[in-house]
Amino acid sequence: MLLRHFVKIAVGVLALVALAFPAIHFTSGNPRAATSFLSSSDKQTLEQRARSALSLTNGTLKLPGLEHSVTVFRDPWGVPHIYAQNQHDLFFAQGFVAAQDRLFQMELWKRVGQGRLAEVFGPAYLERDINARRLAYRGSMADDYASYAPDAKQILEAFVQGINAEIALRTAPGGPGLPLEFQLAGFAPEPWKPEDCLSRMAGFPMTRNAVAELLHAKLFTLLGAKKASALLNLDPPILLDSFPGMDLSELSPELLRNLQGSDSSMTMPPDLATAFELPEEPGSGKWASNNWAISGKLTASGRPFVSNDPHRTVDKSPSLRYIVHLVAPGWDVIGATEPGTPGVQDGHNQRIAWGWTIFGMDQQDLYLEKLDPSDPLRYKTGEGWARMEVRQSTFHVKGRADVAVELKFTRHGPVLWEDAATHRALSLRWVGAEPGTAGYMASLTLDRVQNWREFEEAMKRWKLPTHNIVYADVEGNIGEHSLGLAPIRKNFTGTMPVPGDAGYEWAGWIPVPELPHEFNPARGFVVTANQRVTPDNFPFNVGYEWVEPYRANRVKEVLSQAASSGHKFTREDMEQLQADVTSLPARELLQLLGSAARNSDDPAAQMLLRWNAVLDRESSAAALYELWQTEIEKQMLHHLAPENAWKTLQRNLSITVILNSLEHPDQETFGAQPEAARNQLLLDTLKTAAEKLKSLQGSEPSYWSWGRLHTVTFHHPLELLTDARPLLDIGPLPRPGDSYTVNNTSYAGENFNQLTGPSYREILDVGNWDESVVANAPGQSGQPSSPHYSDLVPLWDETRYFPMLYSQAAVEKQTKDRLVLEPAPKP
Repeated sequence: MLLRHFVKIAVGVLALVALAFPAIHFTSGNPRAATSFLSSSDKQTLEQRARSALSLTNGTLKLPGLEHSVTVFRDPWGVPHIYAQNQHDLFFAQGFVAAQDRLFQMELWKRVGQGRLAEVFGPAYLERDINARRLAYRGSMADDYASYAPDAKQILEAFVQGINAEIALRTAPGGPGLPLEFQLAGFAPEPWKPEDCLSRMAGFPMTRNAVAELLHAKLFTLLGAKKASALLNLDPPILLDSFPGMDLSELSPELLRNLQGSDSSMTMPPDLATAFELPEEPGSGKWASNNWAISGKLTASGRPFVSNDPHRTVDKSPSLRYIVHLVAPGWDVIGATEPGTPGVQDGHNQRIAWGWTIFGMDQQDLYLEKLDPSDPLRYKTGEGWARMEVRQSTFHVKGRADVAVELKFTRHGPVLWEDAATHRALSLRWVGAEPGTAGYMASLTLDRVQNWREFEEAMKRWKLPTHNIVYADVEGNIGEHSLGLAPIRKNFTGTMPVPGDAGYEWAGWIPVPELPHEFNPARGFVVTANQRVTPDNFPFNVGYEWVEPYRANRVKEVLSQAASSGHKFTREDMEQLQADVTSLPARELLQLLGSAARNSDDPAAQMLLRWNAVLDRESSAAALYELWQTEIEKQMLHHLAPENAWKTLQRNLSITVILNSLEHPDQETFGAQPEAARNQLLLDTLKTAAEKLKSLQGSEPSYWSWGRLHTVTFHHPLELLTDARPLLDIGPLPRPGDSYTVNNTSYAGENFNQLTGPSYREILDVGNWDESVVANAPGQSGQPSSPHYSDLVPLWDETRYFPMLYSQAAVEKQTKDRLVLEPAPKP
């Protein structure tokens, strides 16, 4: 009754709200402290306060800005299925519903793109804010909108109207107030504008080639071009670019450590007096994904399958992904998106299905600019001296005075680093400065594609992130296209920073039809897992660093063996393959161990030699193997590189390089008797690993397990606040796999906590859509105490799924909550 009473009150209040942007007062400086929220519930527990602030998902709401009624069915897993009578109302409702579930997360991500995290999280985030404003898009907004879809601007306007309607509803007099997260953090959300959905920072970390260039430059300085190139495992094999006379001193990846995207760590310090340092984030080489499409010729049903599990940051709450179903005239699409973005990024419509992985295209180049010693705002070009553009920007910082910063730009782009002593600066040219490069926004066109021809046309709009997109349709076709906005480099490779005054410039864009793609291949399937997909002698310098091919090779192995045996694939086969934790590097190391320990009765060696290379969470051998692999990596780093490069190469030395050296031992690496020395290294590292495991899990091997070492915890941005962690964080959970298994559960160094992995899984039964399945984690809602805050974790953890309901009959049959949104009476 209380809730109904509130709705009636809200109707009258909201009728006065402007359609586009609710008329609510927000300060332009430091955000309004939410003290009224904090002081009103002193005697309530956090959980009680969280429950009292949950969004309404059953009943009727009247909202200004809607043109007709909209029905939102939420299924038992918290997925909203939105049925609208026109496109405007569809995206208004998507914005409203996403904000109901994820408003705090969306507000933080918006602030990442705006460069305004320090306002609410304090001075530790100032450098990130400065870099975000440096990378902000400054081109034509009309061109930007038009690149995504002809109606992209109208869609975005409707979407943010819906978000703002949820903010207005919550902050209206007599309303429920803001979600608990805002109460704890002490600030309120601000109204959204369409351009808030077009942040470039979400796309920057996908390739991070600028950071890689600085790593290459440092290794070049330490080792020379030949040795550095070999250890970097560039593919196809090339030498790093060399520019005689260019000063590479002091260049290192640490210079850009504060260039981070929206899914990087965002943790609110417990107080401003406590020293707080942001964690170092892994680059894109630590991220991965799998996808494959299988022709109906190889399936039991005769229909294609599309399987996809994008791997990004996974140890965060709420989930990176948000599953939604959008239905209106011209629209019937379901799948995953990011909550602050309209449309569906990964899923299916009535006719086609798709899924993607990162394509390791190089979309960034650093330019080392020479500065005029007498005037550091002048930099040298091939035509003489040019003057930097300077823009003043003011940053509000929580607990401190405002900070004024000069943002500087050369003809190449923003200046990210300067060294006054040597008169040098680094500027960045990257595709995010071009129209149409907000992450995933071209999905607004892809969502409505009906066949391969239209798919290929839609791919011309997909500029960032760079993706390998697999495809299947109800006619039985399958295909794949690897794409993104790809610069043409005629006289350099893009692997190193280049002189800013020597003519190393981009010469246009690679035409999308010339990027790798295939349609209905004879083998009957297509597979990508971030491996190199460019053919030999590819005419463009599109990229030289890829994720190692172990996951892709494992998927191809399973599919090829089954197909050659005559087995017809089922959905259950797809599920098992997404759950696969067989390690191909482990197989290779076990073969080498068989030779090294041929006459050994060492229990540790015998345990591994009896093992099947499957990284189950319960496995004792898997725990031993992972520690052994870590010890091998340490020792091989010392064998392959001089001491002055050890720190730089730590976590940057490819397992492929290590295995190749172990399989082909030479005197340069191992000394006069390379095979014997190699064998001794394998045995010594295994002994060290066994001793470490005993110290961690006891001397009885039957008690060892990989899952006790390797866990995941879903961390919330507010976890450090008093008493918040028990309510907000989820875990730890024991995990199987590692970074080389299809079920990718990557960790960093000797901290075995999972950091990245499948943020979302889908298995799409093309044409029989109601038989498709999906998974997300930890839950659809970001509101603590919601029944959908963490309910999907058990399914995700065990690689199980829930139905991806599509037909209206299936949706209504399983509906748990029904919310009707109606237009508010006009004042």
